[in-house]
Amino acid sequence: MFETFYDLKRTPFTRNIPTGCLYEPEILDETLGRLEYAAEYQLFAVVTGDSGTGKTTTLRRFCDQLDPGRFKILYLADSKLTPRHFYKGLLEQLGCEAKFYRGDAKRQLHQQIEVMRGIHGIQPVVIVDEAHLLDREMLEEVRFLLNFKMDAEGPMALILVGQSELWDRLRLQSFAAIRQRIDLQCKLPHYDRAQVGEYVQQHLISSGAQRDIFTEAAIDEIYQFSNGTARLINKVCTHSLLYGFQNEQRIIDDHIIKRVIDGELS
Repeated sequence: MFETFYDLKRTPFTRNIPTGCLYEPEILDETLGRLEYAAEYQLFAVVTGDSGTGKTTTLRRFCDQLDPGRFKILYLADSKLTPRHFYKGLLEQLGCEAKFYRGDAKRQLHQQIEVMRGIHGIQPVVIVDEAHLLDREMLEEVRFLLNFKMDAEGPMALILVGQSELWDRLRLQSFAAIRQRIDLQCKLPHYDRAQVGEYVQQHLISSGAQRDIFTEAAIDEIYQFSNGTARLINKVCTHSLLYGFQNEQRIIDDHIIKRVIDGELS
């Protein structure tokens, strides 16, 4: 709809934007570097951030950068994940039917990993998304899972990804044994005002924009509304472009942003 009106080749503020077109602030480069290091050396990493700060988008970029000839991504996202379903989910992604009992499935997973690493030279990277929803039993299982060959080496790269409350939980004394095993921690922050402007500009340019569409005053309002959260930036920008198209406004100024926020997003 509005794409043609603004001379865009595709929709600029969607979650399925190609990873090569994503805005990359310095903190994202640092996070991707840490995750690649975790994959290379089979480490345990935790990635946290408030809702909408781009955790899943960061994972997409990370997975796209890994060499599929060297790494195998195993991804789980289940708010009610249990140890049995954890092993079952991983084994199914490896093309195996999991044994019923947890202990048997765990040994089965270790065997598959040894074959993958020893014979095929492929390193597994296990990503557990929405990890802030994991219960205590599952978090404890993480600790047991990382015990491999008498703790001499990690069996896989394990990356827990969740909202900020995940780290708040891991900081509790009752989770000290798990916390001490964490090799790398990454926290995704909110964007500042300058980064919000760069984010909007990058997404427009990557969508084919040949001119500025949002005024600086509009960016100020977007920043105030979103508090630097990528998901809310996407929402207010998309609603504003749709409003501008419907009202034949080729420039999105602060008055349009305020009207959209008050009328549609408040």
